[in-house]
Amino acid sequence: MKVVNLNVNGIEEAVKNGLFDWMNSQDVDVVCIQNLLNKEYKLPDSIVYPKGWNAYFFDAEPDNYSGVAIYTKEVPKAIMTGMGFDACDRFGRYIQADFERVSVGSVLFPAVDAHNSLEDKIAFQQAFLEHLKKTKRKRREFIFAGTFWVAHKTVDLADWRSHQGQPGFQQEEQAFFDQITGPLGFVDAFREANFGENQFTWWPDEEKARRDLDGWRMDYQICSPELRQFVVEAKVDRDNRFGGLHAPVVVEYELDD
Repeated sequence: MKVVNLNVNGIEEAVKNGLFDWMNSQDVDVVCIQNLLNKEYKLPDSIVYPKGWNAYFFDAEPDNYSGVAIYTKEVPKAIMTGMGFDACDRFGRYIQADFERVSVGSVLFPAVDAHNSLEDKIAFQQAFLEHLKKTKRKRREFIFAGTFWVAHKTVDLADWRSHQGQPGFQQEEQAFFDQITGPLGFVDAFREANFGENQFTWWPDEEKARRDLDGWRMDYQICSPELRQFVVEAKVDRDNRFGGLHAPVVVEYELDD
């Protein structure tokens, strides 16, 4: 099973810039999209019903804000939306496709911006940790793929010294990831197969992206501990960003599901 996650910052613009052509060329099974900036009923049929893909959406209540989607080659056994708390469910931040053995979720954490404070972001992180605890009681494996807006370790951003204490690289946020990969036992799937430096997924602007300066690894796939042994390959495709500032994260799991 090959899983992709990508923050498009507008699904229509990404499709115009070749997203579907790229998806069809990659031999991938599941594509988790974040930040649609649109609602399903407003999208053209070519995006809602793309040839060769099953598409599922979870819209935010506000217009032109947030929203997630998941595209699958195989028809899932079930689709679930939301995680049971308002900051997620009102703003279209989680959708999950259940397959025979594995559930894959497309997740978009809030960034610190005009809509959300750092306190809002940290509250969302704590609610997400509670959700992870619940999944550990279920008889299936999970992959949570999306934008977490956190650089976990110093290797995950280009200039970590100058960004200490900034949103995305604060002690509370790093502690959040420490909880995920520590006591909860979940796995940063990308780092199971790719230990390289400069594996950034987001850049603040185009010029810095071209020069590979000020890059951050903000986009992750977090998987159940039992899936650790099945991660075989991981990469960031920084050459294909479809007009946005995020690059696709591609992780392959040696699973038949």
